Amino acid sequence: MGLLEGKSAIVTGSARGIGRATAERFASEGAKVLINDLDGDVAEEAAGEIDGETAVHAGDLTEEGAADKLVEAAVEAFGSVDIAVNNAGYTWDGVIHRMEDKQFQAMLDIHTIVPFRVARALAPHWREAAKAEAAEGNEVFRKLINVTSISGTMGNAGQANYSAAKAGVVGLTKTVAKEWGQFKINVNAVAFGFVETRLTAAKEAGEKMTAPGGEEVELGIPEQMRAMASAIIPIGRPAQPEEAAGPVLFLASELSNYVHGQVLNVTGGQFGGMYM
Repeated sequence: MGLLEGKSAIVTGSARGIGRATAERFASEGAKVLINDLDGDVAEEAAGEIDGETAVHAGDLTEEGAADKLVEAAVEAFGSVDIAVNNAGYTWDGVIHRMEDKQFQAMLDIHTIVPFRVARALAPHWREAAKAEAAEGNEVFRKLINVTSISGTMGNAGQANYSAAKAGVVGLTKTVAKEWGQFKINVNAVAFGFVETRLTAAKEAGEKMTAPGGEEVELGIPEQMRAMASAIIPIGRPAQPEEAAGPVLFLASELSNYVHGQVLNVTGGQFGGMYM
């Protein structure tokens, strides 16, 4: 029996990186997983490669009504949802005096507003189920896990937009935890440090993506910053996506039933800047 045997999960942004590793880990522990990505072809490919029961719902989560459709797709595919991981996102860096409004708003849209809408879409399903279970004297835990970053808890030069959005996730997490604890819905966040994904690859490699608004966004960070990892991370290296998925699995499992309203730092010991 796996840690998530019989459970069903939504993992947004799960065709690549941390989301993909999380979906794979969930499936290996017995969960049915809804794979989501902006790119439908990539989502289908990931779902086909994951060993376990999966479904796919692709598309731009920042569109109005998209979060409701995401939850509906999971319920239709699996009958219910027990776990939701708000992981989808990207970076669009720039110094603040050169940052345009749309660049700032884009980060708020994907990193803060989408998790809010996903939680809102889950609310009627989870709250009503919890009320029925409580009336029968049963205690059933469900899990909402939001992905944030130490950029949101400590700030990071060149990421005013991303940092503000990820800080918003912390506030959202702690507030929903206070509202939903009575329904036995554990609401927590994971604040990642440096994890090896296409968002933290060398910018010199020239990888780009098309943002939901159609803008072409350069991905990655300067190689000089990447080289500093061994100096600023006590463990001495960035995390691999599989290592990032482990703490998410913990928060999704029954092992975390009394962990609530927390921000779990997964950084290899990296801290700096102004702590929130």
